[in-house]
Amino acid sequence: MGSYIPSTEEERARMLKTVGMGSPDELFSCIPPEARIHDLNLPDGLTEMEVSARMASLAGENRVFASVFRGAGAYRHYIPSIVTTVTTKEEFVTAYTPYQAEISQGVLQSIFEYQTQICELTGMEVSNASVYDGAVAAAESVLMNVDGRRKKKVLISEAVNPDVLTVVQTYCESRNVPLTVIPMKNHATDPEALRKLLDSECASVCFQQPNYFGILEDAETLIGITHEAGAKAVMNVNPISLGLLKTPGEYGADIACGEGQPLGLPLSFGGPYLGFMATTKELMRKLPGRIVGQTEDTQGRRAYVLTLQAREQHIRREKASSNICSNEALCAMTASVYLAAVGPEGLRRVALNSVSHAHYLAARLSEIEGFALVEDSEFFHEFLMTCPIDPIILNEKLAEQGILGGLPIEGGILWCATELNGKKEIDRLVDLVKEAVR
Repeated sequence: MGSYIPSTEEERARMLKTVGMGSPDELFSCIPPEARIHDLNLPDGLTEMEVSARMASLAGENRVFASVFRGAGAYRHYIPSIVTTVTTKEEFVTAYTPYQAEISQGVLQSIFEYQTQICELTGMEVSNASVYDGAVAAAESVLMNVDGRRKKKVLISEAVNPDVLTVVQTYCESRNVPLTVIPMKNHATDPEALRKLLDSECASVCFQQPNYFGILEDAETLIGITHEAGAKAVMNVNPISLGLLKTPGEYGADIACGEGQPLGLPLSFGGPYLGFMATTKELMRKLPGRIVGQTEDTQGRRAYVLTLQAREQHIRREKASSNICSNEALCAMTASVYLAAVGPEGLRRVALNSVSHAHYLAARLSEIEGFALVEDSEFFHEFLMTCPIDPIILNEKLAEQGILGGLPIEGGILWCATELNGKKEIDRLVDLVKEAVR
C-alpha cells in the first residue's frame, strides 16, 4: 500500500488554499486550545524492515493449528489465492462507505454484484448491502416484521448458535420486543412446541439450518407452521451448505440470513466477518441498511445508484428502524470474489467434500468405545458425540500434536470437518484420540 492517506501533500495544500487556509493548524483553529492534544509523545518511527521483524515476532506468539476440527459458527475453508489478490488492491482496501454514492461507481458495482450473488445463493429476490456479522443479521431479520401494534413478538429456536441467540435477545430487549425461545426435541426445533407458542401477535420465527448441533432441521414443516399463524419465517443458513441443500427460497422462507465468513474470509481470531440478508420483494422496503441498484445515466450508460437507503440512519437516529450504518464493503467484496472464483460447481464440491469428510470422521470416531452420535439425525458437516473422557483434557492432548479438536459443549463434543480435512488427517486424528482415551 503506497499511503494510508489517499491525498498527496500537494493536493492537501491546494485544498487548504481553496478554503483560504494556510495550514492544517489554521483549519482546526476553531477547536479550543484546551481541547487539543499538542504532544502525542510518540516513539521514533521504525523502518519498514524493523516493523516487519517486530510484527513477525508478535505473530510468532500466536498458536496456529495445522489441523482444525472445530466449527460452531466459524469455519476453516480453502481460500483461492485470487481472492486476496483482488481484495488487497489499494483502491479497495481504502474505499469507505459511499455517502456521496454516485461518485463511488466502483464500490457500488462491487456491492451490486455481491447482492446479486447472495440472491442467487439463497433463492431470494432482494439482498441488502451486507451487515456487520451473522448474529446482527439474525437480529435485524427477526425485527423486520415487528410493527409494535399487531405483530409484537418474536420466536427463536433453542437450536440456533448460542452467540446468535444472545445477540438477538439483546436487540429485542433494547426494543422492548418480547422474545420466546422455542424448545428443542432431540437437539432440533420442536414443531409442536412452535405450534403451541404461535399466535396472531407473532411477527417472526427464526431457526438455523443446519442448526448449532449440525442437524438438518425439518425446514418445510417449521415454515408451514409459521405461515399458518400469519408470521414470517427467518432461516439462518450456512452459505456453504447451500451448495447442496435446498435454498431458503425453495423452502418458502420470507427472510434468509447468516454468517458470510465461510465465503473466503479467514478465521482471524473472530473477525472482521460478514452478515448477509436477503428477502422477498414484498419485504424489500423493510430491509435495513442499503440496497444498490442498476440504472442508466442521461447518456444511456450503465450506472449504479443507492436505490434504497434509510435516511433516518444518518440524520434522525432516534426514529431509525435499524442502526446499521457501515456496509462491510470489503468483506462483502471478499465473499463476492470467492463465489465468482469457485463458481456454482466449485461451491457444490466444497459442500460435498465437507459433508463427506464429516461423515467419514463420525464413522471413524464411532469405532472408539465411548464415542457415539448423540442423535441419529441427518447432519451436514458438524455433529455432536459423546466422549468417554473429559473433552477439555482430550483437546489439550490433541493441541500438543497441532490439532484443534471439537468444541466441548453440554452433552459431549461438537466435531466439524470441511474440505480441508482429508482422509489422512482424519485417520491421524482418530489414532491420537484412541491413544488419549487409553
